[in-house]
Amino acid sequence: MRKYFITGLLILVPLAITAWVLNLVISTMDQSLLFVPLRWQPRTLIGFDIPGLGTMLTVLIVFLTGLLTNNLVGNYVVRLWERLLQRIPIVNSLYSSVKQVSDTLFSSSGNAFRKAVLVPYPHRDSWTIAFLTGAPGGDVKNHLVGDYVSVYVPTTPNPTSGFFLMMAKENVVELDMSVDAALKYIVSMGVVAPDYVPGAETAGKP
Repeated sequence: MRKYFITGLLILVPLAITAWVLNLVISTMDQSLLFVPLRWQPRTLIGFDIPGLGTMLTVLIVFLTGLLTNNLVGNYVVRLWERLLQRIPIVNSLYSSVKQVSDTLFSSSGNAFRKAVLVPYPHRDSWTIAFLTGAPGGDVKNHLVGDYVSVYVPTTPNPTSGFFLMMAKENVVELDMSVDAALKYIVSMGVVAPDYVPGAETAGKP
């Protein structure tokens, strides 16, 4: 009896969590329909809402924004918009910070979260997985003696929160592991281990 119950949980729990996450994402993205005039919304036209329609609209807006900003006219409009935001005191600071982070994370030329590493945390006898985010800069760099790197240490099972650390490069071990595999390892709290990759000391041995 207990065996069948656990088997049922192993099948249904991942499905339930996946459905819950998808519903949360779709429900959030569907809010874009609020920007559509009431007379054009599905509830007014056909009498009921269509789940996912707002998600499609959001994806379309993102795609069209990227398409339009890839030409001269679009770039000119974006520059004008950013100049306008830079003239607003509080908005300027917030927008600039968020834009720098998003450019680093989503740009194809960025280096953030491109490498999984092993770092000693929270003490030297304990290790955890982190992600390289760059190198210390500004006045911070002037106070660090030696070669340092910046890393992000995510929490488990929610990797969207974590800690930003600057560590000596000699204490950071680069892993032969993709970022996706490392994230799965972190989110699963170590249950879903990545495939074993022989180290340099065992590579080539029978």
